[in-house]
Amino acid sequence: MDAHEEGPGGPGGRQGPERAGEPHGTHGTQRTYGTHEAPGTHAAPGTQRTDGTHEAPGTHEAPGTQRTYGTHEAHETQRTDESRGTDGTQRTDGADGTDVVPESVAGPAPVDAAAARGGVAALSPRYQIGAALALAVVTVAACVHLGTVFLFIAPSNTVTKQHGKAVDDWIYPEFEQNWKLFAPNPLQQNVGVQVRAVTRTPDGSARTTGWYDLSAEDGRAIDGNPVPSHTQQNELRRAFDVYAATHDGENRPVGLRGSLSEQYLRRIVVLRLGRDHAAGQGGALERVQVRVRTTNVLPPRWSTEKASAAPSFRELPWWTVPADEARGGVR
Repeated sequence: MDAHEEGPGGPGGRQGPERAGEPHGTHGTQRTYGTHEAPGTHAAPGTQRTDGTHEAPGTHEAPGTQRTYGTHEAHETQRTDESRGTDGTQRTDGADGTDVVPESVAGPAPVDAAAARGGVAALSPRYQIGAALALAVVTVAACVHLGTVFLFIAPSNTVTKQHGKAVDDWIYPEFEQNWKLFAPNPLQQNVGVQVRAVTRTPDGSARTTGWYDLSAEDGRAIDGNPVPSHTQQNELRRAFDVYAATHDGENRPVGLRGSLSEQYLRRIVVLRLGRDHAAGQGGALERVQVRVRTTNVLPPRWSTEKASAAPSFRELPWWTVPADEARGGVR
């Protein structure tokens, strides 16, 4: 038998019976694709290829090569070389067929330099000037305030002697300082402000009330209160401190602030008596008198310091209550 007429196992035949739909290589060879062959690769005659290999375009084969099937020809494979750029980056086609350059190639979008700035730098020049002027004014005011407070609490010196009135006008009454807590001998007394009044009853008779301990009322309001008000803690005490500092030992006012402190203290006690309904139903306040009860804080047992436990009193003169305050004009 001629070599070309050999059976299925011969060189010119095929491995096994012929099946419809099977792909054929050149010269009747069997192929299996799925692996990649480099271009220009030549397969030796009789070479058996495994399943799942891919043959790249341009692969040459020798006649008589046997291959197994089950894969796609190179011309049926999805091409990736056409979808890549010259630099190896992946390109994506737009809906209209145009090429969309990926962000990795084109780089990030440009950012406006003005928008990237923050704070005052982002403002227009006009607003920057306004902000700078406002900052300068606040800085100067803070420096003046701190300097004035320093002069107020500092020992007497040439500056305070020459500009003492200007310093006092700036400090009083909002920024007054009290440094007794840090003094060598801090305050060791309990000071209680008490008041009584002469009232006029509806039938025209006069009546003198007992002493109302206003400081004790404030203490009861503060006890158990996690956030007591400044009024409850300091209003009454500071009013008497200012009165004592602007009056002599005979309760005579010293200067204009002496008269103002007297009016201030009187209005506070009239307001407090009104809250306590001291005048009674239909009554009115005619006069009030304030006294101060001072008790020393006893030293600890291990201390050699001696102090009297007996209270001392300072009674102020009777003050006539003006008609508008007597009718509840104090609010």
